[in-house]
Amino acid sequence: MTPADLQNFFQQRGIRDVECLFPDVSGYPRGKLMPARSFAKGDELRIAQAIPMQAITGDYSYHPIFPDADPDIRLVPDYSTLKPIPWSSVPRAFALHDCVELSGVLCPFAPRSVLKNVLMRYAAAGLTPVVAPEIEFYLTAPNVNPDLPFAAPAARNGRAENGQSAFSMNMLNELAPFWDEFNAAIDVLGIKADTWIHEVGLSQYEINLVHGDPLQLADQAFLFKYAAKEIAIKHGMNAVFMAKPIAGQPGSSMHLHQSVVDANGKNIFCNEDGSNSARFHHFIGGLQTYLPDLMLIFAPSVNSFRRFIPGSQAPINLQWGVDNRTAGLRIPVSAPAARRVENRIAGADANPYLAMAASLAAGLAGMEEQLQPGAAVEGSAYDCSHDLAPTFMAAHAQMVSSASARKLLGEAFVTAFSAVKELEYQSYLSEIGAWERRFLAAQT
Repeated sequence: MTPADLQNFFQQRGIRDVECLFPDVSGYPRGKLMPARSFAKGDELRIAQAIPMQAITGDYSYHPIFPDADPDIRLVPDYSTLKPIPWSSVPRAFALHDCVELSGVLCPFAPRSVLKNVLMRYAAAGLTPVVAPEIEFYLTAPNVNPDLPFAAPAARNGRAENGQSAFSMNMLNELAPFWDEFNAAIDVLGIKADTWIHEVGLSQYEINLVHGDPLQLADQAFLFKYAAKEIAIKHGMNAVFMAKPIAGQPGSSMHLHQSVVDANGKNIFCNEDGSNSARFHHFIGGLQTYLPDLMLIFAPSVNSFRRFIPGSQAPINLQWGVDNRTAGLRIPVSAPAARRVENRIAGADANPYLAMAASLAAGLAGMEEQLQPGAAVEGSAYDCSHDLAPTFMAAHAQMVSSASARKLLGEAFVTAFSAVKELEYQSYLSEIGAWERRFLAAQT
């Protein structure tokens, strides 16, 4: 877009400011607010290199991977993402930005960079991955005191939902004012939703996004969360993307459907006769081989591991099976052109850029190395061993010591990511929780 194009875009909509956004390591929107006139002129925008790796607590790691000088990086706009902000009280726009070192290379700590680097490896092989995320989340009443549990919001009938409303259209309609505004907002943002459902949990919902280019879908998932949180607040609610926000209720996932097409747009997971191709099996073999070392990407917090409960349709291993929701890798029944692998490991709290990058990198490595998967599971995969790291610290230790994680996602990123996650875990350990007060105070 030329400066004149940008100026016309802003003038037609009365836009004064632009949110220059990028996703940090947790998928949280960070950036700077810039006058529209400066954005249109292409004024250079910089930010400290450490910001993409800011912890969820707001703290910064002092691991040596982060230079003491805290140098600048440039924020470079992706003009294709420029959109008006539907929920803003005054006309405002945003644009997603890449974090670029002053040398001109992508910042290795930035999640959008990590995904872009993986996609470049696919392009070098003449391949294009296709993804479709399914995103689950809860709508809750305001939670002013974080010591208290989340509760369902009051619906238009004045009462809060009491559960057992899976796939209920009535309960979906009870929060119609929120959904009406949210649906209109994602249309403006270019987020292509497929289906909307009320999930099993208390005021839990799932939206499926239409399959497409991984970078565009990661952008859409990032903006989906941003929009949901902002619009929920306008309607007196919270949109919560924790993996396990409410005890006794189902966790929230972000399933990733993945396929790969060649230069002619043909799905390489199928042979001409519609049977599964060798590369389909190699892709699964790569996921089974490499994803255990990348578990921290898909389950990035202590809370994430509360979701992995046998029998809850949350996987405990990387078995694969046809139309089998107990397996970590499900193969939906489909026409040959839609043959795909559904990765069911990631929680809703996972950064979509990093989750897609990790899963696609593992699959590509499997195809390059011609790795063979185990046999497809029959029956319940919960009867198989619990092969994934069961706790945050186990996943953290596995990633820190993994040479394959560094090969797939980059030495600098894995070192920085694990350092930030250790910082967050130390913050968690410094806080005394309700369980400790309830039981330990009386017994010790």
